[in-house]
Amino acid sequence: MPRFAANLTMMFNEVPFAERFAAAARAGFRAVEFLFPYDHAPDTVAGWLQANDLQNVLFNMPPGDWQAGERGLGALPGREAEFQDGVTKALNYAQALGTPRLHAMAGLLPAGADPAACRATYIDNLRHTADRCAKQGIMVLIEPINTRDIPGYFLNTQAEAQAIRAAVGAPNLKVQMDLYHAQIVEGDIATKLRRYLPHIGHIQIASVPERHEPDDGELNYPYLFRLLDELGYDGWLGCEYRPAGATEAGLGWLPKPQHRSTL
Repeated sequence: MPRFAANLTMMFNEVPFAERFAAAARAGFRAVEFLFPYDHAPDTVAGWLQANDLQNVLFNMPPGDWQAGERGLGALPGREAEFQDGVTKALNYAQALGTPRLHAMAGLLPAGADPAACRATYIDNLRHTADRCAKQGIMVLIEPINTRDIPGYFLNTQAEAQAIRAAVGAPNLKVQMDLYHAQIVEGDIATKLRRYLPHIGHIQIASVPERHEPDDGELNYPYLFRLLDELGYDGWLGCEYRPAGATEAGLGWLPKPQHRSTL
């Protein structure tokens, strides 16, 4: 059975972020991920992880001005210096947290921009980033995201992401395959897992279409979990979903013995 990491940006929102680490550990998780740690000092976040015997398996590099709607800088011509400053910041956090993977968000395609120029910018940024991250033993991830949730996002399909990965040519650059996004954009999930798994560095899960717990909706997760076992996937599955109700009450899907009730 695959290993599951709680996404603390979406799960356990009943309590403040600092308390979600303990909540996740009590619920049986041994690993966590989150979108961004930057509102807190690196040593503070590291302390929350250590106090609860948790691994941090992933977070995103700085996305630009998130509150203003920016969703990454990697593919934006003219923002290269800012993007690389964000890489520096992310690497500082990763070193403190012991994080082995960082997601380099592509960003929204600017109005009137040349897609070929954006692609070239992303490839160039990723080459520099992969080289820098390799020095710390860190994997760089790129993630296709559906245009329903984030209209205008530069990277949308598994094939596009794999083509960029191949163009960069760095061994520590892989694709982050979120099965929720992939199902919305293109479907055929099992075939894509079989085709691309050697080049997938992280997988995330949620129901489709509501993005709730992975025990409802149009994806057959028990089948996909068995398939990942058959294919030899030894990474984590990030639970990047919005609980339909209280987080703990919705964890009946989580396979035992990983799930330990707080009751």
